[in-house]
Formats: sequence, structure tokens, C-alpha cells
Amino acid sequence: MKKLVALLCLACLVGLSFAAKAPTHHSLRAEGMGNAHVAVVDDKEAIYFNYAGLSQINRLGNYKLRPETGYYPRNFGDMRLNLGGAGPFETYFSTFNEVKNLQGLYQRASQDAIAYGLSSMSVLMDSLANHPELMHMLHSYDHKPLGMRIKMDAELAFHGFGGAVWVDGSITPYLDGGLILPYMTIETFYVDGVMQGGVAYGFTDNLSVGIGGKIAKRQKVSRITMDVINYNSLQDTLEDRYHDATDEIFDFNSISAGMDLGVLYQLTREVRVGASLNDIYFKELAGDKITPNFTMGVNYSPRFFNKNSAYARKFNIACDYANMFYSENNYLPLSHLNFGLEVEQTVLAWPGYNNELRGLAVRLAGGFKGGYPTAGIGLEVLRFFTLDLVTWAEELGYYTGQDEERIYMAQISLGF
Repeated sequence: MKKLVALLCLACLVGLSFAAKAPTHHSLRAEGMGNAHVAVVDDKEAIYFNYAGLSQINRLGNYKLRPETGYYPRNFGDMRLNLGGAGPFETYFSTFNEVKNLQGLYQRASQDAIAYGLSSMSVLMDSLANHPELMHMLHSYDHKPLGMRIKMDAELAFHGFGGAVWVDGSITPYLDGGLILPYMTIETFYVDGVMQGGVAYGFTDNLSVGIGGKIAKRQKVSRITMDVINYNSLQDTLEDRYHDATDEIFDFNSISAGMDLGVLYQLTREVRVGASLNDIYFKELAGDKITPNFTMGVNYSPRFFNKNSAYARKFNIACDYANMFYSENNYLPLSHLNFGLEVEQTVLAWPGYNNELRGLAVRLAGGFKGGYPTAGIGLEVLRFFTLDLVTWAEELGYYTGQDEERIYMAQISLGF
């Protein structure tokens, strides 16, 4: 135990000198409740947030093993395949309308130029000089981010052990109307691939610790700018960037290894506290020095609202102070505070099976992640098929509240 504490302290000191964020797995159950999950971790999400939570699988809700927490819905294990995608749909729709308006502006300038025997550019400049509202139209179109994401996961977790292989990818192009020359730029493009696994051990009925290892690979592509002039060479440009991204995809020298540590304590039968130090990478990842993620949190599951029967109910209220070491963008303390709640209710079941067989379960969640509201809904059918819809926001600016990007993600899961 003393060695574990010493290792945690050493990793904390090392993490203070690092800068970049580690590969991020978007767990939709957690994102819906504000990503406050380090002390919840009662299922496969323990793999990503706190390995110590693996000790709760097939224990919470088990009256024989732990009578004092037998009122929780029981979970034997998790084996899932997930596929999800996300994007800022509000930006898509607003950009589409602005593209139409901008197209109309250029078309009117071209028509007037033909009618009066002038150049289109001179007519456009005169129009902008006489009608400032048209300049506002161009500014609204300037630097429009259109981020898109995809995630794929294969997960396996049962009491005391869990592992996953997952991929998180993102591409963020933006459009610029350009007074002289409209263009499109792909600002960022990356793909993170991670394989990880870990174990949990309960020293007492109330205290458990977890440790895990991981290997990760990050593939990034440099900035790409495309305009009307190089339109004909666009295909060659994209092919060159594609080869840049794939030539070294199996280069094992670019793979980084890391570890995760976690602790969980059942303070009372309704209150758990947890802490984790994740993403302790031993070398740079694609040139990025990774900042370890140190998070502390608490979860409250009132017995009155929880029910372990055929029509099981789960109720959690959680609060985390997350990613304490990351402060690169002048983030305010609020950006590290996550808060959320969730309720999961079985609405179609076979009485007498105590949540072992259920036809339909619904999960509703809400909260705040870094000061921005989150919400989520999940539907589970026959314990095999699950559909999740979640929204949260991320900060694109230099301080909390400056530039919000709202993300909407959908995910389908197959497994037990």
C-alpha cells in the first residue's frame, strides 16, 4: 500500500511538467451525467475512469456477498461492441444557410457585372462598401468549424478484471468565405488507437484499488488548405495526406505505453468516494507530452431510490474535480468541475429474475461538464442492444465560456 501511495505521488510530480491531453474515450453513459464518474464506476466504465470500480461488478446488488448494498441493481459483467459518431449539428445547419446567402451574394455581383460591363470583383467591392450588412454576412461565414468524430470500442469487464480496445478519431475542417478567395482548411485531423486492461483488488469490504496498463498510438495530419486555385490538384493533395497518415500506422516505434491507478472507498452504504491517476505515459505520443489526468470525486446512491428486483432502478448523483493538472488554456477552476445525475429504470421485465432478464430498460441523465450542460438518454433492449444519444459541450477558446462547441453523439452497442 505504501508503494502504491509513493507511486501516485511520483506520477503527480511528473505530470506537472507535461502539456498535451491524452487520448480520450467518450463513454456515453458518463458524458450524459457530466462525465462525473470516478466514484460511480459500477460497470465497464471502470476501465476508463477508475479500475478500482471493477471490484463492484457482481458484488453490488449481491445480497450473499454484500448484504448492506444488496439494494443496488446487480450487474454480472459487460461484453460490448460499440460504434458511435458525433458532430456539431447546429453549426452544420447555420453554415448551410450562410453558404446559400454567400452564394447569392456572389451571383448577384456576377449578374450586375455582366449587365454593366464591369468585373465581378469591382462590383462586389462596391456592394460591400455601400452595404455594411453584406460584410457582416462574410464575417459570419469566416472560420466556421465543422468538427466530426467517430468512436469504436470492444469492451470486456467482470469482477476484478476489465479490458478494452478502442479508437477515437476527429477531423475539424473550417470554411472561410474570403473576400478575395474562398477556401477550406482542415485544421486538425487525428486518430487515437488504444488497447488497455487492468485489475482491481479489494483490501477490505469497503476499500479497493485498481491498476491497469495501456498502449496507444496517435496519428496526426498537418494542416491542409484548399482554395479555388488548387482545386484541380485537390485529389493529389488529399492522397498525399492520406499516405502521410497511413505510412506509419504500423510503426511500433511510435507507440507509447502508459498506466492507470485508482482507488475506491465505500464511505457509507450510500456514499462512495474515488480517485484516479490515469494516462501516465512513459514517452511522448506522436510528439505530444501527455498530461496525466488526476481526478477525485464522490457518488451518492440513496437507498430509497434504488431497487434490486425484476423492475430494477438505479439512481446516482455524482460530482468530480477532474483533470487537475491540465491548465494550458487559462482554464478557470469551473472547467475542472463535473456534476451529474442519472436514473435507470427497467420498464419491461420477467418477475422473479431480479434484473437478470429484462426486456427494456431506460436511462436518463443530465449534468454539467466544465460549466456546460449535458444530457443523455439510453435504451437497452433484451440486455443485448443499446442505443445512446448524448450531448455535451467543449471549450474551443482560451478560457471557460469563451467559445462553446456543442457535440451531439449517437452510439449503438451490441453485447451483454
